[in-house]
Amino acid sequence: MKSPIPVAAIVAALALFAAVPAFAASTTVEMHRATLQGAGEKIGTVTIDETKYGLVFTPKLTGLRTGGHGFYIHKNPDCGPGPDANTGQTIPAGAAGPHYDPQNAGRHGHPWEDNAHLGDLPLLYATPDGTATTPVLAPRLKSLADIRGRSLMIHEGGDNYSDHPEANGGGGGRMSCGVIR
Repeated sequence: MKSPIPVAAIVAALALFAAVPAFAASTTVEMHRATLQGAGEKIGTVTIDETKYGLVFTPKLTGLRTGGHGFYIHKNPDCGPGPDANTGQTIPAGAAGPHYDPQNAGRHGHPWEDNAHLGDLPLLYATPDGTATTPVLAPRLKSLADIRGRSLMIHEGGDNYSDHPEANGGGGGRMSCGVIR
């Protein structure tokens, strides 16, 4: 006959579990290839967690080109095709609109700069096997409530955190998009 687990052991285990920091809130965004027909194949997810340091974006993505990718929050909750702001031509995920900029900074910059788009996130890196799993921190974004009803976007190219020599970091085309719910 087994002896019951001592109450002290249960209390100690619960106290240890309570010491593990919990996220205040969390959501997971399904990311799909952006096409002229709308959402394409699913390439994975990005989980967004509230922390006392800002929002943490944890990707679980596959099928990316090796290297850095521009990673942004866009204004609209729509990943369908839409007009390019500069040319008017229909582009994949154009309906997502521009980078999220509620303070009307009007410029692209680093994720920690106060006078840049609020939707500018740290560069997303894909390993040689095409996966991205390294979390990034957006220190100016404090609450999921601020970004719900927006789009999360991955661009084909990198990000120079500037509008020069190319606008919006020079990230190139929109390759993957998901709506933040």
